[in-house]
Amino acid sequence: MKAPSKAELAAWKKLPFKEEHFRKTEVGSKVLTGEPGYSVLYRTWARPTLEVHGMPGGFTGGGAKTVIPAKAAAKVSMRLVPNMNPDDIVRKYTKFVQKLTPKGVDVKIKIHSKGAACVVGTDNPYVKAATAAMHEIFTKDTVFIRSGGSIPIVGDFQNVLKLPTLMMGFGLPDDNLHARMKSSILRTSIGD
Repeated sequence: MKAPSKAELAAWKKLPFKEEHFRKTEVGSKVLTGEPGYSVLYRTWARPTLEVHGMPGGFTGGGAKTVIPAKAAAKVSMRLVPNMNPDDIVRKYTKFVQKLTPKGVDVKIKIHSKGAACVVGTDNPYVKAATAAMHEIFTKDTVFIRSGGSIPIVGDFQNVLKLPTLMMGFGLPDDNLHARMKSSILRTSIGD
C-alpha cells in the first residue's frame, strides 16, 4: 500500500478538524472506532475500507415477529488504496466469506464493478494552476486530501493514456450527495 507523503500528513494536521464534532455530526456514534494506529483522517483518506450498505432478509416490518429468513443479502463495497490488486481482493473476500458460511448454506457473490485505486498526483501542471487560482481567490493554501471515490476512468487516464488529471471537490459533508434524507431511509424498503 502506498502511504501518504510527509507533506500530505503535515497538511492534514493543519486542517480545522475536530474529532468530537465529526463523531457527533458525521458518524453519530458514541465513540469513533477504526484501525488502531491511524488518525481518523488517515483512516478516512488513505486506508482500505469495507463497508456494509444494506442487509435485507427476513421480516423487516414492525412488531416482534421472529422469522428466520430463507434468503438474505449483504451489499458491501470496498475502497482500495494504491498497489492493491482488485482481483486479489475479490479472491480474498470470497475465500473469507466462504470460510464463514455454515454448511448447507449457499452463497453467491455478485461483483457489480471493480477498479484499481489511484492517487491523483499533485505535481502536474493542471493541479498547480488550480492551486494557484484557489490561493488567489481564497488566500489559503490548498490541502490535498485522498477522498475515496469510484471514478475508474481517472485511473485509466493516469495509467493507460498517461494523462494528468485534476479533481476538485466543492461540496460539504452534509450535502448528502450519496445518501437519502434520513427520514426517507426509514420509509424505504431495502433493495437493489
